[in-house]
Amino acid sequence: MSALIEALRRRLPAERVITDELRRLAYGTDGSFYRLIPEVVAVVDSEDEVREVVHLASRHRRPVTFRAAGTSLCGQAVTDGVLVLLGEGLASCRIAADGSAVEAGPAIIGAEVNRRLAPLGLKIGPDPASINAAKIGGIAADNSSGMCCGTAQNSYNTLAAIRVLLADGSLLDTADAASVAAFRGSHATLLERLAALSAGIRADEALCARIRSKYKIKNTTGYSLNALVDFDDPVDILAHLMIGSEGTLGFISRVTYRTVPEYAHKASALVFFPGMESACLAVAGLKSAPVDAVELLDRASLRAVADKPGMPPVLRDLADGVTALLIETRAPSAAELGERMDAVLAELARHPLIEAPAFTTDATEIARLWNVRKGTFPAVGAVRKPGTTVIIEDVAVAVPDLAACCLDLQALFAKHGYHEAIIFGHALEGNVHFVFTQDFGIDSEVARYAAFMDELCTLLVEKYDGSLKAEHGTGRNMAPFVELEWGAQAYALMKEIKQLFDPEGLLNPGVIINDDAEAHIKHLKPMPAAGELYAPVDRCIECGFCEPQCPSHGLTLSPRQRIVGWRELSRRKAAGEAPGELGQDYLYMGLDTCATCGLCATACPVGIETGALTRAVRGENLSSVARKLGRVAANHFGATQALARTALKAGHAAESLLGLPRLASLSGGAWKAGMPRPQPLGRTTRADGDKVVYFPTCAGRMFGADTPEDALSATVIRVLERAGYAPIVPEGVNALCCGQSFASRGLAEDAERKSAELEAALRLASENGRYPIVLDASACSLRMKTFLGERLPVYDLVEFAHDALLPRLMLAKKNSPVLVHLNCSARRMGFEDKLTRLARACAEQVTLPAEVKCCGFGGDRGFVVPELNAHALRKLGGDVPAGCCGGYSSNQTCEIGLTAATGLPYRSIVHLLDECSREAMEQARC
Repeated sequence: MSALIEALRRRLPAERVITDELRRLAYGTDGSFYRLIPEVVAVVDSEDEVREVVHLASRHRRPVTFRAAGTSLCGQAVTDGVLVLLGEGLASCRIAADGSAVEAGPAIIGAEVNRRLAPLGLKIGPDPASINAAKIGGIAADNSSGMCCGTAQNSYNTLAAIRVLLADGSLLDTADAASVAAFRGSHATLLERLAALSAGIRADEALCARIRSKYKIKNTTGYSLNALVDFDDPVDILAHLMIGSEGTLGFISRVTYRTVPEYAHKASALVFFPGMESACLAVAGLKSAPVDAVELLDRASLRAVADKPGMPPVLRDLADGVTALLIETRAPSAAELGERMDAVLAELARHPLIEAPAFTTDATEIARLWNVRKGTFPAVGAVRKPGTTVIIEDVAVAVPDLAACCLDLQALFAKHGYHEAIIFGHALEGNVHFVFTQDFGIDSEVARYAAFMDELCTLLVEKYDGSLKAEHGTGRNMAPFVELEWGAQAYALMKEIKQLFDPEGLLNPGVIINDDAEAHIKHLKPMPAAGELYAPVDRCIECGFCEPQCPSHGLTLSPRQRIVGWRELSRRKAAGEAPGELGQDYLYMGLDTCATCGLCATACPVGIETGALTRAVRGENLSSVARKLGRVAANHFGATQALARTALKAGHAAESLLGLPRLASLSGGAWKAGMPRPQPLGRTTRADGDKVVYFPTCAGRMFGADTPEDALSATVIRVLERAGYAPIVPEGVNALCCGQSFASRGLAEDAERKSAELEAALRLASENGRYPIVLDASACSLRMKTFLGERLPVYDLVEFAHDALLPRLMLAKKNSPVLVHLNCSARRMGFEDKLTRLARACAEQVTLPAEVKCCGFGGDRGFVVPELNAHALRKLGGDVPAGCCGGYSSNQTCEIGLTAATGLPYRSIVHLLDECSREAMEQARC
């Protein structure tokens, strides 16, 4: 163990000093195509801890890189030194009383800040495509922008204040007058030098004009030299130099943004032009029109998504060369939106079009149009060869040069053999992205990429004086070309700025400033084929968009990191190498703590469900004995459930003897507070009425409730009958199972067999689908919906209760607040609105905790690895409203974990309907 690691462990809790091979590999991976394996990962929760880690790294002469979400695309979040990972203690957020500004810590996700601002009709200016995963620290440090913010609303131009920790350990908070005054005294030399640099530039008319010109379009190449001409006070200069500095000048510990409006009224139109030139000429005209976004898509982009589900049919039949503009306009009122649409249509009428343009204000149709744009990048990523990576480049030119630049790019693709390349981007700013696939495992392919990059950079600089990086940051990818874009004089200024702030070269060396002309083709990330058990894994681009959805992220591994680890294990297997310590750690971190909830797929741009990989690997690892036991359980499922109920009764007996704390300890956390008691299956009492097949799922049959009347099956039957239905329970129900519990353990064949058995029973009970079929657990509903397709009409209880029961029931609203948990399966089926509407029909105050996604119980994971459940629900306590007496969901195992986490009883949403409809009936009798 190194002296540095020993020193870190004396300053930080042991679990926050990460040295195992698996997680160092995992955190050596970001959204870029570079990889460096850190010597150690230090998770920090405060400024003091950051200062301490930087001090120790300096003392041991090791470089430091700060990492927020790791979604950056240019290699600025990887290091072979000390990786400082931002912990949740730095995820603060405070909104000004009037909403005009928001103060955000570097570890909070951008979309979470916007969620908190949304009730005020506000948001932050930067809107990168990664905002649902990217954190404020990275958004500010990269000066990220996006589709709508342009340059006017990026971090640089909406910065109100910043709090920054410098390499020497000093702190400056520009929102605090005392901090500024103290800094002026302690760092007078630094501030004087910044003032002198500013004065020198202003005295050089040519250089000053060049800097101003370069920032008329998007530009994140190098340091923000515009700070030296935009501001007079060196404190303001320093603050704005930090924006876009990519962790090379200091650590941003807090950012205060001026907020911008988020208008509720929106309209979008997908407009087709005969060619690239006509489309780009229209962009120049639209620049002065009331538009909020204009996205350009070349013919290759449109072709790439044409056959995807939900795409407009017109995309399939467009002629070669056709180019589209996706236009959005927004307004504070419907009337003003109409005026803006008319103005945009008037401008479009001046240009040649393939068909007459039309705006839509329908939210579903708007989403469909924007899916065309959002689908372009994953469309290329999804069809690439295993072992290759997807590269997305990011350049900008003046809008009048946009058409010529795009045509030159297309010619460059053809010359270098990138025939799959597509072009799309933020046309209003002259900012285009282009995507192509690349194999970095072959020397000749690396040489091809190097030749392409050399020619690309020369073209953009010499012909267009463009930005080599418009919004993705410089990173390692463009560092060798900063001087080419800016020239020797400006580059010398940047090097001096780096020396002023970081004389030891401690902070993120090699990023932005790098004299190695080949730095962009070094430390390239391998992408070994790993799809033998689950082919979609080879589509993973390691972007990290999945991570906020994952219950084990931060405990062990995220979905991205599981794939990174599995790729390395696959490489070792193919090379005849032993899995080693990494393989042993993967059993727990990669497999045991994966909830297989599938939420990762909802955020993944290429639709990968990492849980499917986990299930496949679990199955591959099963012993013959485990397979036989699984088969026995499947064949004798009724007896298996009876045994489980007996064990549950024994557990309650043990709790009465030993007490809850002792039993919980002895069971390793498997036994929890509020464990339900097994109860008999509910019985139907009504033969008349509309027939509906009700399948009581395994968990409800096994775990029961405190009394027979409160058992899930009894409650569902009671509410169905109260609503005028005559429920039919399939014959032999105790031996039936949807197969979900077998699938999660990797017993795929047994799972399929149980699903088929259930299908046969449901088909018989429903008279071949004549009657609707309702399942009372969302996980089981999702499995059977997926298994059956359209063969039988299967409904989840949430879905059926909202669509069919709610109109039939009289409900008396509860005055006390209630909690609602949208479990992962209900979320994947899109039932958030239905679940919350059910709850709001029954209670005056309903809370759906926004930061709780999957609860982490994962079927049996909450019993086997209870730390996963605890970690997933760690933020839940802060969202429990005062006076709340209970919560509701639609999966009984989830409810067990939620009850243990909060101390409040969680039950199925049908219990809430039961209570409120019963109360309404009693009131009606009075």
